[in-house]
Formats: sequence, structure tokens, C-alpha cells
Amino acid sequence: MTTKDYKKLFTQLKVKEEKLLKYKKHNSPKKRSCGIGKRKCRICGRTGAHISAYNLDLCRQCFRDYAKSIGFKKYH
Repeated sequence: MTTKDYKKLFTQLKVKEEKLLKYKKHNSPKKRSCGIGKRKCRICGRTGAHISAYNLDLCRQCFRDYAKSIGFKKYH
């Protein structure tokens, strides 16, 4: 279950607090201690294709957009 789906049901269960608490207990996303799911892009939140070198914490798509403003140059 994705995080978006998890939070979408909060609006539906807001009226019934007991059911909401039970839903949160059993369906919340697992807290990650290591692995690909822990590292996220600072800009868009993607977990795949993550560049962590030089403490960038960007996905490759955002890196392409922001590379020049960060100071990277493209060499042929």
C-alpha cells in the first residue's frame, strides 16, 4: 500500500475515531532502517535511481533539472 492510499482513507474514517486508530495501527507503512525505501529525493520524494554522492540526495530526474544550478558541467 502506498503512502497516498494510506492517507486518503483518513478523510473517510475521520468520523469514527476508533476505526481510524485501528486502521492506522494495522496499515501504516513500515519505518525503514535501511535499504532503497529509506533514501528519498529531497525534491520529488522518489526512492528509485537515487544519487547520494556529495550529499545530493536527488533522484536522477531531478539531478538533470538542477545540475547546472548546483554547479555541475556536462563534458563531451
